[in-house]
Amino acid sequence: MPTAIHATGLRKAYGDLTVLDSLDLHVEQGTVFALLGPNGAGKTTTVRILATLTAPDAGHARVAGHDIATERSRVRRAISLTGQFAAVDETQTGAENLRMMARLSGLSRAAADRRATELLERFGLAAAAGRLARTYSGGMRRRLDLAAGLVRDPDDTAVIFLDEPTTGLDPRSRQELWQAVRDLSDSGITVFLTTQYLEEADRLADRIAVMDAGRIVAEGSADTLKSRVAGHRLDLVLRDRETYLRLTDRASHHSPESLTLGIPTDGSAAHVRTLLDTLDPDRTDIVRFSLHTATLDDVFLALTDREPAHV
Repeated sequence: MPTAIHATGLRKAYGDLTVLDSLDLHVEQGTVFALLGPNGAGKTTTVRILATLTAPDAGHARVAGHDIATERSRVRRAISLTGQFAAVDETQTGAENLRMMARLSGLSRAAADRRATELLERFGLAAAAGRLARTYSGGMRRRLDLAAGLVRDPDDTAVIFLDEPTTGLDPRSRQELWQAVRDLSDSGITVFLTTQYLEEADRLADRIAVMDAGRIVAEGSADTLKSRVAGHRLDLVLRDRETYLRLTDRASHHSPESLTLGIPTDGSAAHVRTLLDTLDPDRTDIVRFSLHTATLDDVFLALTDREPAHV
């Protein structure tokens, strides 16, 4: 497939703090690509560099076929960027917000009116078009923010960057925004998504890169990443804290509050029996157990060695 984003050796440091350390990325056109990582991993810096808002200290990148250093204006015409907080004018209605952005993008008054109407319908905001944006829910504001980034000719927008777009949203609003992202991808637009929500990456992304300390530590589909940790996970609830601490090194998932450890397994009955007999030969330390398919939580914890901010 054609390439929407290609980056090699991106580096960025602020003083002695290295934020990006020889980062390589390849994103295919028309896909949803999720960059997953804990706070401080370098996700937002990556987006800012690819969107030409920050210059890298080293490395090269092309977005929508254009070099981010020598063709900045062409990159900017081909992308849309939605940051971590909705940037809408709360004193204007939804329709007024979109008409204003369309006019600022160079559309005529008539074209701006048509484009605003199209986008309000596309993002499920037509019924609220005449309401002030300050009366919108969090999810509605985020959808309006997404729409504002698409006021130009849709054929001109090749890549949309969404930097943690669902942070702070309630579950219903998050679901609504997920549907909007799916619709964008179905229309042929490449979506570059950064997130800390593991379920979000699992649900939306065709390909996921796990980032930690400025580096990509793993990349692939959700199923591929899960298989790197284990096909399944055996969760053990242990008798006491002493037993929990003794078995901690064997686990990929830890829950000290409930004295629960998750142990990688292939899911077969033979392997589960072997694990139980090996870990608890006297059959006194394991209170109960359950078998689960591995999740991105397991991948995240195994590859970043820290608790995710959201689970």
